Amino acid sequence: MINIPVAAETVFSLGSLPVSNTLINAFLALIVFCVAGLLLRGNLKEVPSGLQNFAEMILEFLLTFFDQVTGDREKSKRFFPIAGTLFLFILLCNWMGLLPGTGSIGVWHIVHGERELVPLLRSANSDLNLTLAMALISVIGAHIVGIVTLGFWTHGNKFIQLGSLWQAVKTLKPIAILTACVEFLVGIIEIFSEFAKIASLSLRLFGNIFAGEVLLTVIAGLVAYLVPLPFMAIEMIVGIVQATVFSMLTLVYLTMMSSQPHGAKAHD
Repeated sequence: MINIPVAAETVFSLGSLPVSNTLINAFLALIVFCVAGLLLRGNLKEVPSGLQNFAEMILEFLLTFFDQVTGDREKSKRFFPIAGTLFLFILLCNWMGLLPGTGSIGVWHIVHGERELVPLLRSANSDLNLTLAMALISVIGAHIVGIVTLGFWTHGNKFIQLGSLWQAVKTLKPIAILTACVEFLVGIIEIFSEFAKIASLSLRLFGNIFAGEVLLTVIAGLVAYLVPLPFMAIEMIVGIVQATVFSMLTLVYLTMMSSQPHGAKAHD
């Protein structure tokens, strides 16, 4: 019987810290980025070639892609450390989950009195803990950028418009007060929508990657040779799509939060 647990399996423990197979996969991706960064830093040339040329090509492609959302190259450069890093990390983790041995090479553990094979590697994004952490970084990071760019009160006024409500009360005009109350309630709904963003980002990425993992495991269990290859190609495309969706939504949040509220005055 094929057993594919939803939660990541613990491979070993460092004291009281459990180390899961998805955590190992994520750290391997980080090591790849660190090694690539050190190699690039130590061999920078005015006329790029090899790895530097490839890295600059990726950088230029992503910046051009981001320009379609921000409409400004300076904003694209400003937001690249968050959105670009998320794209590259998610993409690499997704593709590493397709490497030979992932999900099939592991160690035997005794679970509920029975021996079970715990894979050493598992796609990092099939762990809801990781996708939730990245979603928090995306949404909270966008709010931090908004506060730094616009100021705390201007940014907060996008959600809870107490100033408009107070001004309406001072005018004693029923229509103005009603409009301000509606805007206040809409702001409360907007706050709940921020939590919905976190849930949507994390669950979408987790669900797609976990579903792909299940599909490949089932197909490989039925036919081990050749037949899984087309499905692996599809999963490579899914990996690109999911990385693009996550990073682009993050970029949209960053752009929206750093923009002036509709109708705001220049001095505000």
